[in-house]
Amino acid sequence: MNCPYCLNKESKVTDKRESPEGVRRRRECLKCGKRFTTYEKVSKEDLFIIKKDERRERFDREKLERGINHAFEKRPIAKEKINKMINEIEEQIRKRGKKEVKTSEIGELVMKKIKKLDNVAYIRFASVYRDFQDINDFKQEIKKL
Repeated sequence: MNCPYCLNKESKVTDKRESPEGVRRRRECLKCGKRFTTYEKVSKEDLFIIKKDERRERFDREKLERGINHAFEKRPIAKEKINKMINEIEEQIRKRGKKEVKTSEIGELVMKKIKKLDNVAYIRFASVYRDFQDINDFKQEIKKL
């Protein structure tokens, strides 16, 4: 691993931690003595999403995170719980063993998980996912809760 300060190729690992996102390593350059952090992620098999209009696009975890985080904006739910939920959703999708997954399957899975954490975030997500057109759509979904 090249040191980002002096570009020396020799370093030693001073600390290693496992995390849901991968492995985090603290390193120390053997030449200049400065410390830096590296991250190692497991390469996952490509997964494609089938959109409503039948287009296919590569699964984008960041896009999933943005949508979910937007639903939880200004809600009193710990970021750790939200991240855990996102990890569980991705894991469930990948465990299916399919190379292609419909957006509707992902959306329903996300809605079920969000509903367990926070009803307001659930309504927010549902309003976008189900494309609510007026107040009656909100009323119907709230009655279901």
